Amino acid sequence: MSLSWIDILVLVVYFALTLGIGAWFSRKNTSTEEYFLGGRSFPGWALGLSLVGTCMSSVTFLSHPADAFKTSLIRLTIAFSFPLVALFGAYVLLPFFRRGTISSAYEYLAQRFGRSVSCYAACIFFLIQIIRVSTILYLISLLIHTVTGMDFVTCLLVAGGVTALYTVSGGFDAVIWTDVMQTLTLISGSFIMIGLIIFKTDGGFASLIQAALDHGKLSLVKDISAVTGQLEPIGGGFSLGEKTFAMLLIMGVVQFMNSQFDQTSIQRWCSAKSPKEARKAILVLAFSAVPIWASFMFAGTMLWAYFYFNPDPAVSEMLSGVRKAEEIVPYFVVHYMPVGLSGLVIAGALAAAMSSLSSSINAASMVWVNDIYKPYLVKLQSDKHYLKVGFLASTVVSLLMLLGAWLFYKADAKTLNDLGWILSSVCGGGMVGIFFLGVFSRRGDYRAIWTALLVNALVTSYILLDSRGVVPGPLSLSIDLYYAALIGNVLTFIIAWLSSFVFKSRVEDLTNLTVWDQDGCPLV
Repeated sequence: MSLSWIDILVLVVYFALTLGIGAWFSRKNTSTEEYFLGGRSFPGWALGLSLVGTCMSSVTFLSHPADAFKTSLIRLTIAFSFPLVALFGAYVLLPFFRRGTISSAYEYLAQRFGRSVSCYAACIFFLIQIIRVSTILYLISLLIHTVTGMDFVTCLLVAGGVTALYTVSGGFDAVIWTDVMQTLTLISGSFIMIGLIIFKTDGGFASLIQAALDHGKLSLVKDISAVTGQLEPIGGGFSLGEKTFAMLLIMGVVQFMNSQFDQTSIQRWCSAKSPKEARKAILVLAFSAVPIWASFMFAGTMLWAYFYFNPDPAVSEMLSGVRKAEEIVPYFVVHYMPVGLSGLVIAGALAAAMSSLSSSINAASMVWVNDIYKPYLVKLQSDKHYLKVGFLASTVVSLLMLLGAWLFYKADAKTLNDLGWILSSVCGGGMVGIFFLGVFSRRGDYRAIWTALLVNALVTSYILLDSRGVVPGPLSLSIDLYYAALIGNVLTFIIAWLSSFVFKSRVEDLTNLTVWDQDGCPLV
């Protein structure tokens, strides 16, 4: 597809705005406090929209509509727990990071469990962010390549290069204010698709909804059966061997709880100009993220209904599994969207990706400087020195992102995705369990944590091998890989708590480190 000059103009304006924001804020970056936290001066509404944008990505923009298009709205069930988890973050966890000088999850771990645990967690976060940004950049570059026909490497350099330029130069100020613009842009993408489908369908919205209802596409309790290939009701009980409604809700709690301890979230809590604004940011996220996710999934449902009335051989192949369901949005943009709107939807997809990329780049570089480089590698230098290292770290993360995305393209993407998922599961699993032990108990030290991490790595590895048929039948656990994170976090918490009876805590002062030891000082 060759984009019209109007579509190209839309994208040029979008890129120019992001680069302009980066250039504008580059003048303010005279300290690490400004570069990584924006001088702790942001209003809650802006941070809330930034958090929303960070939650979304090119994966959301492509996979959410594709999932609803292929199956039903069942996976929206996972999101139902999000507001509750976000409120937990706002009223239980926020005080831990708005007292004293703590500005990252890993500073908390250092004070609570010692530097070895903090360094390990920071390194794992850094590694996982590299994998994450590489995956997102690969997917968005592939989308641009599909809809424009441009060379993949050119698409990679444009999307990744622009993101890197404004993030490295503008710092956290640029990240937040571009996030605000990008969040509004990405939201428009789903509504443009839905509105166009309604406009193009005889009978309009009512006929689309009726078709979706008649075929179970709006169901929250039906999924594609591996046996029949048809939508069938799922179970409602508790099981580690299959997806059930209750287990999806629990998985949502685990998944979103992990994000409450993620540095990209805590960085925003700490950058608000007051605790009240920080809490407002979380509340904006809590009550807007689910409707936005729902809009993307509903767009997928409307795409199914549209092609139900307007059959297309290529779309039929996506439904049957001959082609990937994730192709549906690019295909619709290429073949069914009018001039101008195509550029807006592509801009929405770019916004979803770039918001996540910029947040991860800045957060990863902050963790590298404050939690790895400064305490362990080069101590007692001037803030100017650490600011230069921050610029360099952001640049290196950006280059690794470009390299990783290119490797995805040149190699077997599925294999690399699997490798990243395995590393995240084995090395990064259990972090929520560690934080829960720290926040809700006075027990344990670094020895208890390392014992739990080792056990978790062994058990997770066993589950992964079992899922690939390596483990003999009699020894098979028959656990769905979907629940590996749930098992990992519960197991880590239990093992660490039990180990704490052997390895007594050596931390004498737990003031403001647990829910039982709050000193009542006002938040700052």
